[in-house]
Amino acid sequence: MPLIDLPLEKLREYRGRNPRPADHDAYWENALGELAATDPRPVLKPAGAIGSERVECFDLWFTGVGGARIYAKYLRPRATAGVRNPAVLQFHGYTGHSGDWLDKFGWPAEGICLAAMDCRGQGGKSEDNMRVAGPTLRGHIIRGLEDPDPSKLLFRQVFLDTVQLARVVMAFPEVDPGRVGCWGASQGGALALACAALEPRIRRIAPVFPFLCDFQRVWEMDLAKDAYEELRLFFRAFDPRHEREAAIFNRLGYIDVQHLAPRIRADVLMFTSLMDTICPPSTQFAAYNRIASPKDLVIYPDFGHEALPGQIDRTFNFLRGL
Repeated sequence: MPLIDLPLEKLREYRGRNPRPADHDAYWENALGELAATDPRPVLKPAGAIGSERVECFDLWFTGVGGARIYAKYLRPRATAGVRNPAVLQFHGYTGHSGDWLDKFGWPAEGICLAAMDCRGQGGKSEDNMRVAGPTLRGHIIRGLEDPDPSKLLFRQVFLDTVQLARVVMAFPEVDPGRVGCWGASQGGALALACAALEPRIRRIAPVFPFLCDFQRVWEMDLAKDAYEELRLFFRAFDPRHEREAAIFNRLGYIDVQHLAPRIRADVLMFTSLMDTICPPSTQFAAYNRIASPKDLVIYPDFGHEALPGQIDRTFNFLRGL
């Protein structure tokens, strides 16, 4: 088999390169404190985009940290009065959005409520109202990287939005808060991991080739392109001699999902493709190998960052067991 990364036996041992900030735990405890003080003020409005006799569709708005209003599609089975259903949170890929309604109908048809969130400032409806010092050139990884306050990192806010969504959905009368899971691919896979790390009631997660893992490894593999292109552009424009390289990667450690992974208590079913040049396999293993909860890894040796045959079906079967 051709290799673009470490051999599989080495991948199973690899635990990451990107430094972990010394105050990482305090950083995220402070972030969760800010979230706890943020009233989500959820609003559900019937969605007029599509009709169904069996599924109810709603536009869901809630408030995230900093006052941004965050949007999600929310679907539930009809006739839920007096019934507590499991729920699944779905997160999209980088720059994208929550997608169409119809492809989500399988979940409520099976008695599972579904919420699909738009990440702030990307391709959907959610607000990005944060002011930061420093550059914001072509991406959200670097947004807030040069601000004196590390809490201005945009992905900090996005990670917290996933937790706020989980708490809003868990509070709905038709949802059993003890049976909530999440899934997503690429950025969505990273958000599934972050959500479970920061909201311990999440029961099951199915991340697919997660993004936002082990930034320094991506750089050293010369794969700071495509989804990670902004790292290369940042260094070329703002630190061309790499005089601040160590400090930059240390700050990125706050939003490196591998460092959140040990907090996960959920059951994990993760999917990794070994020919992935967008999110290299070693970066994904850096996160997976740090998860201490029950876990399983499904490997696709000949696939890259693309649709994986059988993945969605297996994810559905895993999460319907909530």
